Amino acid sequence: MRMLTLFLLLPAMALAQSTQTDAAVPANPAKTESKNQLVLPSGSKIPVALQLAISTKSAKEGDPVYAETTFPFLLNDKIVVPAGTYVQGRIARVQRAGHIKGRAEMLMHFTTLIYPDGYTVLLPGALDSVPGTEDTKMKDQEGTVQRESQKGKDAEKVVTAGTTGAGAGALIGALASRSSGGTLAGAGAGAALGVGLALFSRGADVRLEKGTTVEMIIQRDVSLDPIRVEASVKQAQARLAR
Repeated sequence: MRMLTLFLLLPAMALAQSTQTDAAVPANPAKTESKNQLVLPSGSKIPVALQLAISTKSAKEGDPVYAETTFPFLLNDKIVVPAGTYVQGRIARVQRAGHIKGRAEMLMHFTTLIYPDGYTVLLPGALDSVPGTEDTKMKDQEGTVQRESQKGKDAEKVVTAGTTGAGAGALIGALASRSSGGTLAGAGAGAALGVGLALFSRGADVRLEKGTTVEMIIQRDVSLDPIRVEASVKQAQARLAR
């Protein structure tokens, strides 16, 4: 009789145990975990202002880049990156303009966000646009900024140099020989020298002045600590309210 009773009770005990186990597990664990996560998504574009001037004339590979966010970045109507957040980066490649062809260009990467309270986040960031500059453009999606074409200006420079050189050469030739032949010879030599000097001078450099506004694009999702972000945003707002 006891064996029969135990046999009948086993299914009920198993069902009760299963019900207790299911009740201990959240209905939607993924949704519960997402409340404690904050992600700066890939493709986010954040305007920053350079804190130091950068030029292809003096910059070297590995040189640091310093910038600061100029406007709060919002996600779902909440500030994720407040204005005044520091941004660090580095120069990845520098190419000066050639003597006859080849334009100046520079590649930089952004690597770190430093919030107003010191909270630091590593990130992969690139230069997306340079709205605060003239005579420069973006060359590729890697973030290379390039000097605009100067074909018209180069031609003008050669003509001007040739004309100036011809005038100076003509004067020297006339004074040296005191004849029209000397004037013509001097003009030709001066023009050739002027053109030669113009052709062997370098093209214009890429120069981003201090305060130049550029746009940084986040290249991969970046996980943030929501508690640290919230505290930093409050600190930044309190500082602006003073």
